[in-house]
Amino acid sequence: MGTVHAKEAVVTDSKDNMNNTTDSEDLGEGTGSPSESRIKHIFHGDIKVKVERIRIEGLGRTKDDFIVKHVSQLFEAETFKDVIFKSGVVKQELEELDMFQGVGVLIDTSKGPKARPDGVDVTVIVKESRRLTGNAHTSVGNNEGSLVLGARCPNLLGRGENLSAEYSRGTRHSMGYNVTFTKPLQGDTDKRLTASVFKTSGDFLCSSYKEIDHGVLLEAMLPSFLGQHNFKWEGSWRDVSCLSRTASFTVREMSGHSVKSSLKHVFTRDTRNERIYPTQGYLFQISQELAGNRLGGDVQFLKGEAEIQLNKKLIKDCVISCSLQAGLMKSLNYTETRINDRFFLGGATSVRGFNFRGLGPHADGDAVGGEAYWAAGLHLFTPLPFMPGRGGLGDLFRTHMFVNAGNLCNLDLEEQNVQQHLERLRDNFRWSYGAGIVLRLGRIARFELNYVIPRTALHSDSINAGLQFGVGVSFL
Repeated sequence: MGTVHAKEAVVTDSKDNMNNTTDSEDLGEGTGSPSESRIKHIFHGDIKVKVERIRIEGLGRTKDDFIVKHVSQLFEAETFKDVIFKSGVVKQELEELDMFQGVGVLIDTSKGPKARPDGVDVTVIVKESRRLTGNAHTSVGNNEGSLVLGARCPNLLGRGENLSAEYSRGTRHSMGYNVTFTKPLQGDTDKRLTASVFKTSGDFLCSSYKEIDHGVLLEAMLPSFLGQHNFKWEGSWRDVSCLSRTASFTVREMSGHSVKSSLKHVFTRDTRNERIYPTQGYLFQISQELAGNRLGGDVQFLKGEAEIQLNKKLIKDCVISCSLQAGLMKSLNYTETRINDRFFLGGATSVRGFNFRGLGPHADGDAVGGEAYWAAGLHLFTPLPFMPGRGGLGDLFRTHMFVNAGNLCNLDLEEQNVQQHLERLRDNFRWSYGAGIVLRLGRIARFELNYVIPRTALHSDSINAGLQFGVGVSFL
């Protein structure tokens, strides 16, 4: 194995170093030197080479051992093509660490009295991020937009650790802040530990209550050959209060303080080629959550959810998408589930044709949620008619035809009659259909404007027939 040298950057512009990777002096162009023919020979991809030295320039607070783990793979290269490929991998890995403003790689022939004829030296040039950065951006989710202000200390301790703080305020009276510390494991950004302190608050007008949460979250993200595993522990103090004097007795009864301590596991396998407009692949996600007094707190339940989405490209740019979601929860030790832990259905990002939380159990006009649900959607996405703006702005739009169905109810799981539970989930299910236009907002969200016709509904449901628009990241 060769030698790795890590040193502080020379006082020159790192961008110039990264751009001038084929300096004429190094290549010996026009000099007639013996190195000229050797370099022309070595640039054939299958020529055998040996990486003798790796230099890392630009390190300040970053620890040498942390970077060596990423660049050492260059010593395994056997041909010049391997060196080029592995250099690209190293560059990508270092950029994904989110520690550097710029990363460049310089490959040169070995020099010196002991240089091998087939030897090459690799120089990795980095420019570390500032110790403190700030940002302001907008985000969307659950049909709500938010303004987010944040500050971040990247690479805090020299091994990829990040400390960040964010404050957000939404268009629907929601507010929150969090301070988060993240540490990658073994230098891998896909494996990391996270600790967070947070506060969130939001008004739920359709349920006539306001919720304020203060809590702590610990999370471990661990990939496997099957998919991504997330293990979480959350401890939170929740305060639920009525928004008005007209709140139903059910909501008033569930108001007050509660302490939840829960363990949660989420498994995700995502093979989609894109999150917003996928044309192929599937998403499979399943989660389990256990909250109980043995973990601390006075909230006790067992909850499970699953989601499946399949995408298939038909002719040209026409894509059919099928999705299915389901969830079930059960209270423990004969306690009653709370309104802020239950499932809700309905809205532009859920079962369309209903208002937000408009489908399912209600009490005096207030949505109170349920303990079991299922929802399904069949969607057909096509380009705009006559494909105006193809290759430009027109690629952001799609036409959209869909059928949605779902049901939300409460089940008495003390009864062991599975057939009765299935019949209750099947009876009185709601469904709707419609069409509209979809607009992609960058790579993180989408906007929908649909005309929806609900076909079945109960008298207690809150219906939104006709035009309905929604903005979000995740849709049924």
